[in-house]
Amino acid sequence: MEPLKRSSSAEAIRTTQLGIIISIVLIFVKGISGHLGQSYALIADATESGADVISSGLLWIALKYAQRPPDKGHPYGHGKAEPVAAILIGFFLLAAAGWIAYHSVEFIRTPHHIPKKYTLIVLGIVVLTKEFLFRYVYSIGKRLGSQAVIADAYHHRSDAITSIAAFIGISLAIFLGKGYEGLDDWAALIACLFIIYNAFKIIRPAFEEIMDKAPADELVSAISHIASLHIEVKRVEKCFVRKMGLDYYVDMHIEVDGNINVFHAHSVAHQVKDELLASDLYIKDALIHVEPYDL
Repeated sequence: MEPLKRSSSAEAIRTTQLGIIISIVLIFVKGISGHLGQSYALIADATESGADVISSGLLWIALKYAQRPPDKGHPYGHGKAEPVAAILIGFFLLAAAGWIAYHSVEFIRTPHHIPKKYTLIVLGIVVLTKEFLFRYVYSIGKRLGSQAVIADAYHHRSDAITSIAAFIGISLAIFLGKGYEGLDDWAALIACLFIIYNAFKIIRPAFEEIMDKAPADELVSAISHIASLHIEVKRVEKCFVRKMGLDYYVDMHIEVDGNINVFHAHSVAHQVKDELLASDLYIKDALIHVEPYDL
C-alpha cells in the first residue's frame, strides 16, 4: 500500500510541475501578444497566468511538505498542508479577480486602439490549452481525492474563462469598430465574477477538510464492509473517518464474542487493521476498539 501512496503524491507533484511550465510559457505568449496587439484584456490575462504560476508553486511546496512522515509534534503527519494550500490558492484567485477588475475599469476609462485580429488566434490557442490542462489536472485531483490539486485545476479553468471573455470582447470590438474599443475590457470585468465563483468553490471543501468533515458515505460504508468480512467480527458499531492529505485515518468500534480472552480480541483487532491498511482505500492508519457482542 505504501508504494501506491508515494506514487500518488509523485503524480500530484508531476501534474503541478506541468501546470507551472505551461503557465510560464503562456505568460510570455499572452503578455507579448497583448502588448503588440493592443489588447489590455490579453495583458490582464497574462497576469492571471502569473497567479497560476504562484499558486501552482505554492501547491508544489505544500505537496512536498505533506509527504513528511509523522513526528513527535505531528503524530498524524503533515497532510493538512494540502487543504491549507487549496484555501490559499482560492484566495489567490480572489486576489487575481480583484486585480483584473481594477485594471479593467482603468482600461475602460482610458482611450485606446481596437485590438489586432491576430490576438484572437492567440486567445483561441490559450483557451484550448488551459481547458485541456483543467480537465487533465481535475481528473488527477478527483482520482487522488486531493482538494489542492482540484483547486489548481480550477485555477487553470479561471484562466480559460478570462481568455474566453477576452476573445468575445475583442471579437465584438473588431466587428463593431470605432467607439467599442473597450469591449474586451468589459469582457475581462465580467469574467471576474466567474473567477470569484470558482474561488469559493475551492475554498469551501478545503475548509471542510481542515475541520475533519466526514468523507462520502460510500467510503465509510466500504471501510465498514471490509471490517465486517472478518469471520470473528459480529458487528461494526462505529466507524469514523477523517482525511489527512491524500490518506484517511479510521477510528472504529467492532463487536466480537464476549467470551473470548483479551489476547484473542486484541489479535482480531490487529487483523482487521491489517486488512484495512492492505485495501485500496488509501487508509494510512486505523484505531480499532473492541467491544463484547451483545445478543
